Amino acid sequence: MGPGPAADRAAWLGNMRRVGEEQEDALAPDYDAQWGEIEDTHRAFVERFLSMLPPDGRVLDAACGTGKYFGMVIASGRSLLGVDHSGAYLANAGAKFSHVPTEKHDLQDLPYRDEFDGVMCVDAMEFVPPEDWPGILERFRGALRPGGFLYLTVELAREDQVRAANEEARRSGLPVVEGEVMWEEPDGYYHHYPRVEQVRAWVADAGFVIEEEVEGLWHAEGYAYRHVLAGVG
Repeated sequence: MGPGPAADRAAWLGNMRRVGEEQEDALAPDYDAQWGEIEDTHRAFVERFLSMLPPDGRVLDAACGTGKYFGMVIASGRSLLGVDHSGAYLANAGAKFSHVPTEKHDLQDLPYRDEFDGVMCVDAMEFVPPEDWPGILERFRGALRPGGFLYLTVELAREDQVRAANEEARRSGLPVVEGEVMWEEPDGYYHHYPRVEQVRAWVADAGFVIEEEVEGLWHAEGYAYRHVLAGVG
């Protein structure tokens, strides 16, 4: 008798984590040229997030990529640590900001406790399966000092497109659950689109109180971001 559905899904998700890292490494040479510009709503929320931290506060940029937001944090007078699962992204970040320390970790494995005044996770949680959301949010909470703040984005897509892609993944035999899709580009790209109500529940269960929440502008490609700023409850 072969492995059951739970074992099949766990193995598949483990493989998706490895594939995701490989895909990000491959995107690193072109990332800044294609996605390096900071959108207005993202910029406004990062500024709002930073303004809520102590003037000498310390920030954890979780899933920092190539250091897209490092300059904003440094300009605010705060210090930071950048963390990502892509070594190639971290190499690019280090080349641009050699004085900013970085460490290689998956979001699921963040080891920090009571070290930061703010945690930011921008344009990354869409790669996280539903099983991992609660644990990651708990790790964000654990990394924060009392009175700390969290800023994260949640990618949105058209419900009909997500539903159709989810049904296609099921027909192909993948062990997906609601909200999970495999976009065709660049090469079987995993995304998870949780319902907003579920995100709010996960955030609250991790010990946060949402201070501000805004849906950003929709892109022509059919996606947008919900911006969530929350404090330690």
